[in-house]
Amino acid sequence: MASIVVIGGGGHAKVVISVLKKAGCLVAGYTDRQDRGPVLGIPWLGGDGVLPGLLGTHPTCGAIIGIGKVDASQLRLTLQDDISGLGFDFPVIVSPHAVVNEDVALGAGTVVLDGVVVNSGTETGRACILNTNSTVEHDCRLGDNVHIAPGVTLSGGVAVGHNTMVGTGATVIQSVSICEDCMIGAGSTVVRDITVPGTYVGSPARRIK
Repeated sequence: MASIVVIGGGGHAKVVISVLKKAGCLVAGYTDRQDRGPVLGIPWLGGDGVLPGLLGTHPTCGAIIGIGKVDASQLRLTLQDDISGLGFDFPVIVSPHAVVNEDVALGAGTVVLDGVVVNSGTETGRACILNTNSTVEHDCRLGDNVHIAPGVTLSGGVAVGHNTMVGTGATVIQSVSICEDCMIGAGSTVVRDITVPGTYVGSPARRIK
């Protein structure tokens, strides 16, 4: 893969670009609906409409979603699937300051940011974010488009369904399952299985909508 284009130019894109640069990747530029100027020295290429032409001139170019996720939205995964349909590959991006132990499987387009620890036996789906200083313990199972926010702890054997976000500083105890399309509030503690999609907050976490 010769280079990578980042989809989005906001705050999360800045973090992703920083990790790409530290990992020694060549970043071709970023796409966004607006020109935000250079982001950490990386140029704006235009809106997503430039992507087919970019692939024509750079046939080995990959892509990564640089748009963050603050709810149970499917936007990131939809974008990844649409852009994959153009012919772009989505690599796994791992910060050199993260620890990913052996026997871990990370899905296409997943990003692992600074300070993350992922322990053995864990698997993730596509387009996941393992955000700064989060811990994903052994034998966890994450679906597609899951965001594990900064400072989250998933204890061993936790399962998290598609599109779910676990908010900043939350804790999920061992062997608990969280279904798809959930939002777990910042600082919450999940101590039992969650089987109904919705927003959960508190310690122990309870559904509020």
